[in-house]
Amino acid sequence: MPVAVLIPAYQPPPSLVALARALGDAPPVARIVVVDDGSSPDFAGRFAEVAALPKVHVVRHASNRGKGAALKTGFAHVATAYPDLAGVVTADADGQHAADDVVLVGEAMARTGSIQLGARAVGASAPLRSRFGNALTRHALRLVTGLRLSDTQTGLRAIPMSRLGEFLELPNDGYDYEMDMLVTCARRGLPVSEVTIRTIYLDGNRSSHFDPIRDSLLIYYVLLRYLVSSLVSAVVDNVAFVLAYAATTNILAAQIVGRAGGASVNFWLNRNRVFFSREPGRSTLARYVALLLASGALSYGLIRALVAAGMGVLGAKILAESAIFFGNFALQRTLVFPPAGSARPPVSRR
Repeated sequence: MPVAVLIPAYQPPPSLVALARALGDAPPVARIVVVDDGSSPDFAGRFAEVAALPKVHVVRHASNRGKGAALKTGFAHVATAYPDLAGVVTADADGQHAADDVVLVGEAMARTGSIQLGARAVGASAPLRSRFGNALTRHALRLVTGLRLSDTQTGLRAIPMSRLGEFLELPNDGYDYEMDMLVTCARRGLPVSEVTIRTIYLDGNRSSHFDPIRDSLLIYYVLLRYLVSSLVSAVVDNVAFVLAYAATTNILAAQIVGRAGGASVNFWLNRNRVFFSREPGRSTLARYVALLLASGALSYGLIRALVAAGMGVLGAKILAESAIFFGNFALQRTLVFPPAGSARPPVSRR
């Protein structure tokens, strides 16, 4: 089935024209939507040149709103104007994506009906900021969501038409929007596959408008906000523990009170705000209680051992809980609140 190609563009280089011209000659590409994200008047001629090409439609933002906003504008236009197409392939305007790779990823999406990512081999020849950023986000995404991808920052993505509505609902408008797309796939159990594409960096990737500090912080915020629930619950747990221990001087009693207080907050937040579980509450609660008892027993044992070694009770409590924090989070993600279809995504190669 034919696809649409969506290219968000802000102050684009001449490569935008070359890419749109090459895509116009590709039979699987039915439409090309270019979103001018508030570029300055100096670039009006370039957009006019693109708009004159076959299959191209240019949509304009009056001011620069961010890559996420441009993608959502393009998604909404495609869903409304071309609903019979197989889906949308997003590509960057900075020359990093070859037309045949764009077609390759789109064909994989049309053939499988699943989300496809164009994965680059980010080796030693890639700019340092690209290697570092991709490695860090790749590991962070896997830790928080369990989604294993080799290239989390690729802008070459193919989305089936049936999934566009889910991504239009996301609130972010900047570069963090693309990371939130991946987090959404993980929490909703949407299958994601990768197609190997060539790695192209022009002039050290200077044409990219990605700010390595500002935009990285936005991206990691998308991931870190899913840990906030556990941190809030830990505060409730420790406060309840301290109060109960002050009243009873009994570590076991304080541990039970603390665990009960923290768990009541943690279960609701994790089920509804972190992992967005769609399973019946009873089944998830049963698994949660089993994990709660196991982690509580482990924490109690560690506290007793640390206190016996001479550490204060509060310090022992904090250290014990910190030691099991990430393991507990991972078990909740995979066993207590698993997403539907949470199997590891396949990776296709050229």
